[in-house]
Amino acid sequence: MKKSAIFGLVVIAIAIAVIISVYSSSSTYATFAEAQQTSSELHVIGQFSKGKEMVYDATKDANYFSFYMKDNKGEERKVVFTGTKPEDFERSEQLVLTGQMVGSEFHASKILMKCPSKYTQDKLEVTEAKAKQASI
Repeated sequence: MKKSAIFGLVVIAIAIAVIISVYSSSSTYATFAEAQQTSSELHVIGQFSKGKEMVYDATKDANYFSFYMKDNKGEERKVVFTGTKPEDFERSEQLVLTGQMVGSEFHASKILMKCPSKYTQDKLEVTEAKAKQASI
């Protein structure tokens, strides 16, 4: 076999391995109960529980925001987000959280909010917030 053919096969094998690893590590949608079963990062869809406690005090810790959310199955959990509280958070109709369960709390690294648009009544406005990385 020629060296170029062997090199081509090696490149193809590496490309296939990269594609498989990216595909297998991609996040999936789940509920809080399913997130409790795994340690990997998942997407959880739900609604902000307006009657429950929401904690954000920018003077004490601007990178700590906690609230309660109900997933699509109706299970309610405390959510901790290490970042600033997104603007118009209370107006959100639906939340998509990316993160993982730590004990009984869901620690979110991203919050995607679907809010009603202030300009048109029929369209939704989508806003995303990312958590800050903790320096240890």
